Amino acid sequence: MQWLTDYKIPVGDAASAVFEWVRDNGEVVLDALSTFMEAMIDAILWILQEPPELIVILTFVAITYALQRNWKTALFVFAGFLFILNQDYWEETTESLTLVLSSCLVCMAIGVPIGIYAAHRPKVYTYLRPILDLMQTLPTFVYLIPAIVFFGIGMVPGLIATVIFVLPAPIRLTYLGVSSTPKALLEAATAFGATPTQTLYKVELPYAVPQIMAGLNQTIMLSLSMVVVAALVGADGLGVPVVRALNQVNTALGFESGFVIVVVAIMLDRILNVGGRK
Repeated sequence: MQWLTDYKIPVGDAASAVFEWVRDNGEVVLDALSTFMEAMIDAILWILQEPPELIVILTFVAITYALQRNWKTALFVFAGFLFILNQDYWEETTESLTLVLSSCLVCMAIGVPIGIYAAHRPKVYTYLRPILDLMQTLPTFVYLIPAIVFFGIGMVPGLIATVIFVLPAPIRLTYLGVSSTPKALLEAATAFGATPTQTLYKVELPYAVPQIMAGLNQTIMLSLSMVVVAALVGADGLGVPVVRALNQVNTALGFESGFVIVVVAIMLDRILNVGGRK
């Protein structure tokens, strides 16, 4: 089968040419995007790190109780943050939360409108689905290469790689929620003279809220799973001690930082658990 490899399809060369063209011709756009991302990251990081730790913790506890109306869940979140303070990982945790919150803002701002549009244009989703499959199945480390080429090292390339990996989740779940709106509800809205915009905001989106919230939950969980990968391109956070532990073969440091990541993931899941209200 040597003849087959002699006519190798230049997938890698084509991708490299595209990235080089974007880098050489899209400098203005890339710089503007980098500036915006840095400003958003700095703002969220300031909100999480500037106030006293107790104020930030109580704010998260209050948000948890407001969303879940369950004092046990709020108490669990409070205990989880106390554990993080006890392990002396507060700064790393706030840096990871900054990456997670930033990616959520970007992904939901882009993913929800695309999901709504695709739900009203089935052919668009047919063409979009293989792209989403590619974004989710391509190894996450591959995203780091163009991220470094375009944005150097630091939090911004980590955020870009995270957004690319996570974006399919809100798109898919928003599409699922809107497209599954019962026809009876849509026909009733039309019969009462609702415009397409009114139908969207008063029928489809309220019906799709559980799916959209599930998309937000998945966005947060997937973003948190990227903290270690983002650390490889210079992003601060809980991934840094994990990478350091791997390089030093330090079991204690690895399990310590890894367990903190697990605690953060469980807390975020409980805070946004759609079915968690009692």
